[in-house]
Amino acid sequence: MSEIVMVGVDGSNTAFKAASRAADIAEGLNAELAVLTAHVKENTEVIKIGNDTWILDDAKQAQKMAERVAAKLREEHPDLSIRPVAVRGKPQEALVEEAARVGAGLLVVGNVGLKGLGRVLGSVANSVARNAPCDVLIVKTDR
Repeated sequence: MSEIVMVGVDGSNTAFKAASRAADIAEGLNAELAVLTAHVKENTEVIKIGNDTWILDDAKQAQKMAERVAAKLREEHPDLSIRPVAVRGKPQEALVEEAARVGAGLLVVGNVGLKGLGRVLGSVANSVARNAPCDVLIVKTDR
């Protein structure tokens, strides 16, 4: 299993639709699926409310999100190798750089942001399609 399919997720339903399609493809190719979440900064905050103390860490939260999506996908694809990944950076840059680093054969993203103002200013999907080191599938997730 040398092929890697990578999908970017952000916790949204549309991102999960893209992840589900990526899992279908990875399973068909007998490839590993990397579920990637990006976080913009290394930030840790300590919040105290009454007697409770909460520690919020962007990297840990991103990793937990990737793990939640991976767990949900494993329910539908129990034999698929799924690896949750959290990477620091803007989503489009994190996806492109991580795909290059691991030698991904396919990057999967949703099409949210490819309409209206997002089409003019650029979206994650648009940027990934222009800069990816591999094939890109843009999944229609806005139905």
